[in-house]
Amino acid sequence: MPTTTKTASVFTDEERGAMKERAKELRASTKRGAKADTESQVLEKIAGMAEPDRVLAERLHALIKAGAPALTPKLWYGMPAYARDGKVVCFFQSAAKFKTRYAVLGFSDEARLDDGALWPTYFALTELNPETEARVSALVRQAVS
Repeated sequence: MPTTTKTASVFTDEERGAMKERAKELRASTKRGAKADTESQVLEKIAGMAEPDRVLAERLHALIKAGAPALTPKLWYGMPAYARDGKVVCFFQSAAKFKTRYAVLGFSDEARLDDGALWPTYFALTELNPETEARVSALVRQAVS
């Protein structure tokens, strides 16, 4: 006798929203043809964030631009991201994006953070102070080395 199962929603509303934002970004990039001013799009996204996410994102943007000027700011799933040759190296996920208790600084597999057989690629971020700024700057420099 065949059994039927109820299919639960696989993605949250926030995840579906992020996927829609990514699809919109991809459509816009194919229409642009020539290189667009993706940094202004990132700055606009950051400006629209609520505090404290906005403050963290603004400071991270400055740290990443200073520590890895070769990275290009762009939107990625509606989040500020920084890419090399079109591939995302690191990104900022606001706490509000997925209704979490902390923001995230994440690194993709394009980042060169390798340290033996195990290393972190996502970092919870609640504030930026001189110590955490120094750590972020070091991580970003290592990621692009």
